[in-house]
Amino acid sequence: MFYLCKNLITMSKPVRVRFAPSPTGPLHIGGVRTALFNYLFAKKHGGTFYIRIEDTDQTRFVAEAEDYIFEALEWLGIAPDETIGKNEKFGPYRQSDRKHIYKQYADELINSGWAYYAFDTAEKLDELRKQAESEGKTFIYNHSVRETLDTSLNVSREIIDERIASGSPYVIRFKTPVNEILHLQDIIRGEVKFDTNLLDDKVLFKSDGMPTYHLANIVDDHLMETSHVIRGEEWLPSLPLHVLLYKAFGWEAPEFAHLPLILKPIGNGKLSKRDGDKLGFPVFPLQWTTSEGTSMGYREAGFFPEAVVNFLALLGWNDGTDQEIFSLDELVQKFDLTRVNKSGAKFDPEKNKWFNHQYLQKKANEELAQAFEKDLAERNISTSLNVTRVVSLVKERANFVTELWDLSDYFFVAPTSYDEKAAKNWKEETPGLMQQVSDVLNGIEDFTSLNIETLLKDWMTTNEIGMGKVMQPLRLSLVGALKGPHLFDIIEMIGKQETKNRIEKAIASL
Repeated sequence: MFYLCKNLITMSKPVRVRFAPSPTGPLHIGGVRTALFNYLFAKKHGGTFYIRIEDTDQTRFVAEAEDYIFEALEWLGIAPDETIGKNEKFGPYRQSDRKHIYKQYADELINSGWAYYAFDTAEKLDELRKQAESEGKTFIYNHSVRETLDTSLNVSREIIDERIASGSPYVIRFKTPVNEILHLQDIIRGEVKFDTNLLDDKVLFKSDGMPTYHLANIVDDHLMETSHVIRGEEWLPSLPLHVLLYKAFGWEAPEFAHLPLILKPIGNGKLSKRDGDKLGFPVFPLQWTTSEGTSMGYREAGFFPEAVVNFLALLGWNDGTDQEIFSLDELVQKFDLTRVNKSGAKFDPEKNKWFNHQYLQKKANEELAQAFEKDLAERNISTSLNVTRVVSLVKERANFVTELWDLSDYFFVAPTSYDEKAAKNWKEETPGLMQQVSDVLNGIEDFTSLNIETLLKDWMTTNEIGMGKVMQPLRLSLVGALKGPHLFDIIEMIGKQETKNRIEKAIASL
């Protein structure tokens, strides 16, 4: 029996946590959440958040992916304290630059009896798998077969040395203990148990001189003094091997916390790129382009980084209150791993938009106007209007800066068509009424929203004209539809002459 029982979240040594992505493609939003939770935990406890690039799988390496990872975290405001080229206290921070380190640790496990050489060919292993399948069984490379296969466990060390010297391909496998129940502690899940008889002997080192993830991960976490390993639920099955490796080396294991999966919006299962493509929402922080096409990114879709951080923090965690809007500083203050849920968190694209809407409303109109002016320039719209005032009138209905144009285009360009449903309000007497309205407006000197509203409504009252007969046709004339902010704010903004021009155009068109 082997127990790893610690008090949850002990702080016997400085907090050092890491995000260790593999540069095999764009950073998935689930990976971003893992990075975020590590960042929040480190900052909450006055610790260090570092990034280590785990690129031992050179067959899947994508050259652009590493820069993408750093750019994404920088955009989100959760850049690491240490990494490649930054405060390299425990460098190198790229595993391919550390490959000279791992062989000695693999050899140490061989010498201590915790690992062994295996010379089995891929063809032989495939044959054994097929044979087991034909018998309705599953082939597991573990204690049940390792002493009958082509390994160093059943021949002398001299023979093994000769085979290695002659260039025979081999791997180094971990020798999993037999007949043990591991009682391991997880900060989020509590005690988790594993039967060593059901575990396989994982490959730790390959004959090409590269370690597998498992060995490199443990060695690096130890050498980089990692205090807590906060990672996705998919790594929970690897926990017994990793804890046993710490035991084999005689090292103190860090504390572990396995985060719940981010689930599909519809149904169960892990959120995937395919879900985003199918339902039309991003699953990557930044846009990613390959020869096969372009995948959306939250940045390019118009999300604010603060909103992305906020909604990701609440995917699987809450502070025990009904609060939903948190600044990054508030998240740091309130974050607690013991309040992370065990069960998966369903991804809600509409809720994501809601978060962005909340942050957009909090933005200064001047800041939004600067972003909107870039959009106007791209549309070749030149205007003398006060864009900040326009933004203030329409932003309440917007989720994204990119939606401001559709909500305000009539301020800058006269309507060229009219909503058919709204045009049904255009009656036989409407052209005459609109001409009278135009005449009233023409006589107003103080052309401000409040004064225009007061004088036009006085005219309607004096002439016993119903509000509906004037207001809806007037809005339709100016906007092209029954939408938009306060009508008299629109009239003040576009000015007297443009208002008259649009009325005249509507009379002629409708």
